[in-house]
Formats: sequence, C-alpha cells, structure tokens
Amino acid sequence: MANEDIFKKVVAHAKEYGFIFQSSEIYDGLSAVYDYGQNGVELKNNIKNYWWDSMVKMNEEIVGIDSAIFMHPTVWKASGHLSAFSDPLIDNKDSQKRYRADVLIEEHRAKIQAKIDKEVEKAKKRFGDAFNEHEFLYTNQRVLENQAKIDELNNRFINALDSDSLDELKQIIVDYEIVCPVSGSRNWTDVRQFNLMFETKLGSLNEGANQIYLRPETAQGIFVNYLNVQKTGRMKLPFGIAQIGKAFRNEIVARQFIFRMREFEQMEMQYFVKPGEEIKFYEQWKETRIKWHKALGLGDEKYRFHNHEKLAHYANAAADIEFDFPFGFKELEGIHSRTDFDLKAHQTESGKKIQYFDNETNESYVPYVIETSIGLDRMFLSILSASFNEETIEKEDGTKDQRVVLNIPPQLAPVKLAVLPLVKKDGLPEMAREIIANLKYNFNCQYDEKDSIGKRYRRHDAIGTPFCVTVDHQSIEDKTVTIRYRDTMQQDRVNIDDLEKIIDDFVNFKTLLKKI
Repeated sequence: MANEDIFKKVVAHAKEYGFIFQSSEIYDGLSAVYDYGQNGVELKNNIKNYWWDSMVKMNEEIVGIDSAIFMHPTVWKASGHLSAFSDPLIDNKDSQKRYRADVLIEEHRAKIQAKIDKEVEKAKKRFGDAFNEHEFLYTNQRVLENQAKIDELNNRFINALDSDSLDELKQIIVDYEIVCPVSGSRNWTDVRQFNLMFETKLGSLNEGANQIYLRPETAQGIFVNYLNVQKTGRMKLPFGIAQIGKAFRNEIVARQFIFRMREFEQMEMQYFVKPGEEIKFYEQWKETRIKWHKALGLGDEKYRFHNHEKLAHYANAAADIEFDFPFGFKELEGIHSRTDFDLKAHQTESGKKIQYFDNETNESYVPYVIETSIGLDRMFLSILSASFNEETIEKEDGTKDQRVVLNIPPQLAPVKLAVLPLVKKDGLPEMAREIIANLKYNFNCQYDEKDSIGKRYRRHDAIGTPFCVTVDHQSIEDKTVTIRYRDTMQQDRVNIDDLEKIIDDFVNFKTLLKKI
C-alpha cells in the first residue's frame, strides 16, 4: 500500500477512535488547528511524562519551569523574531495555493535523492552479497549525474539563504522546473517574506493597549529566567532548564495533519555550559536524544541525523533528528549549539547583567547554550503513524480475519488495561469492577461489557490497549482471569493478585528510562 494511502488511514483512524479532532468542527473547522480527544490526550500526556522524567528526574543538574505565553514585546526584539522570523512564500497563479519556497526546493532535492536511492536498491537486488555500495555511488553514471544536480542545487540554495536573496530562490524554482503539487504548473509569483508571529493587545481599551505577541517558541521564556533559576537553585555549570509549553506560529503553509500547525506544543531543554565546551556537550546531547527515541522500539531505521548545511545566525552547530513519516523523512527534533547569542542579546536589551561567576577560574562570563527542542505534536504523529498496522489473522477454523492494531509502546498507551466480563450476569461484572477498583491507582483502566469478546478485543487493539483481562465463570471459583497480550494475541490464565506486577513490568517508564 502506498504511503499516502497509509497516512490517510492514520488520519481517519485518529478521529474515529478519539485521538484527534478538527478544531471547531461543527462550524466547519479551523484550518491547521486540532483538538486532542479522550485517547489522544492520554497518549500526549504520556509522551510528556516520558520526556519530563528523562530530562528532570534522571538528571540532577536539570530543573523545570513553566513560563508564561505572554511576554514583554522587547523579548522578541532581542531574540530577533521581530526583524527576522519569517518564511519565504510563493504563490502558484493557477492553483491559487501558497507554498514555502525553501520547502519546494528541499522537496525537489529529496526527489532527486530518491532516484539515487532507487538505483542503489536495484543494484543491491541484482548483485546480492557482492554489491559494493560505496563503489557503486562513485562509479554509476546515473547516480553521478543525479548527485551533480543535488550538489549544484545545494550550492545555489545555500548561497540564496545566506544572502537572503528572494529573487534567487524564485530563480532556482524556475530553473529546476519545480511545479505546483496541485496544478502541475510553473506559473509562479515572486517570493515574499511573511512574519509568522501572532499579534494581540494587552490592556482593557484597544486604543490604550500595548501590542504584544503570542510566543512563537518556548525557549525565550527559559532565557529570560536564567538568572532566576540559577540564583534560586544555586545551579552550577553545566546545568539545564526544561519546559513544556504552547507556541504559536501563523503558518501560511500548514499541512500534513498535525505535523505543522498554528498552535502547537514544544518540549525544550536549554543546557548552559562553559564557553569552549559547547561542542562536547552538543555531541553528548545528540547521542542522548537519539537513544531516547530509539528506546521506544519503533524501529532504529526510522531515525536519522541531518546536519544543517546553513546554520542559524545564533548557532555554531546544529542537527535534526529526522523520522520516517508516511510522507518521508522530516524533522522531529532539533539539537542546536546556540552559543551565547540569546543571553547576550537579552543582557544588551534589558541592561541587566546576565552572567555566571565561575568560582574555579574566578571570572564572570555569559554561558553558551545547547538546545534540544522537540515538537510534541510531531512526536505524537510519529508514534501514531509508526504504530498503525493492518493485520490478517488466521482463525482456528482456517478462515481469515482482519484487525487494525496500534502497537503503541505500552508505557505510552492511552489505556493500559481493559477488563471484560464474559457475560453481563452471574456476578462477573461485579468482579470485573472490583479488579478495576484495585488497579486504577496504578494504571488507566477501562471497563467494557458491550458486544462479543472478539469485538471488544478489536476495539481495544484499535486504541492500542496492551492488555485485556477477561473475567469468566472460572474466575468466580478460583480467582483467576485470562489476560490477552495485544501484540501477540497470546492468552494466559493468571491469578488476579498477579495482574498488577504483570502489567507494571510492561508499562512502567523505568523500562524505557534504563535504555537511555
């Protein structure tokens, strides 16, 4: 099945089973804004807990804060967002659709790379164990021609970004005959810059109110609180400040479901280090963060690093952890060495001394910063799309059945345990309720008595519930139940008193955290 078809099924599944709804849907919705349903909010909160525990609980030198969404407008002047936080946009005159010019170019480059990858796969099948990929990449004529196109495109693209040349960005689109994905035409407007920050007013009367902005990132809330945290926490370098919070960007080109939204949530950590040691810690955090992702067991091959060819003005090193979404490898998390740009900028604008006194060297200096920043919504989408599976099952009578299952890592699953009475009588519902009453302090449990056992299993497969427990007449006699495992569909007869340990061994966060 084509990846595009899989993605459509994932999106439909997310709504049908209470994960994600279009915002204000009864009023025809609001573009690129979504609500998390009853199962979605549980999964989202579990992702937050996994990240928070891995950052704050597991690292004694990292603490957390929760800064306000509204900030003094000078914050955004100091950070550079007022003058430089914009996207290069281009319109197709035939489809009336608007695109980010840089994204169009990057997607075209990815198509050329896909041609190279296809040639490599064909050669692997043809030559088998004798295949030498390195030699093939440097000798095959078609590969060399496509690589030359990529190299030329990269050089022009980087130069255009470095010089902020909107004319050159359009010329690249024209020269490489990049077409509109909707109309298929090359009838483009000029490229224009568009600031992404939402403006609003702070004050009771509009004419006397101050113009402020909805924060486009959570990082600045950490930077302006650096002194507060460092002094009150008596923090010594290196130390980190973590935060989970909402951010807002007026994305004109918002697409691919919750991958790019106007209201989204970030999980960020800023790690303050001594100048000169930033690259060492940058490499350490790259390794730590990729381990965090791979510990979920979604497949190591789904992750890769992409080192930035063009660095932001504040960075001296940057890389993305990309994930293989149904629509291709895209950024999931960024790790950046931000130097001392942010703290120095706020020191200049505020007139306050933002420095660290080093007792060992008896000197004061502005710390450097290593940032790890992950989009919570993108993380949610990566788990949902990687976990979605359609399986064919052969039944005992030889017939085949279909099931849709979300193989969500058990620690993140919205519901950990479903308790199902075989029938709605003979004391079975009461016993099922009693089991939930004992286990609900540790796990999110659901009681389900409607429909056949098979249908109930399918229902909980579809929301990713790792365990289903069936209470039958034998349970009344010997206090045992049947526990069914989502991924294998294996069923075991166990004592009711053993349920807590069996489930905890699978769903406790410590099993993930120990892998990092």
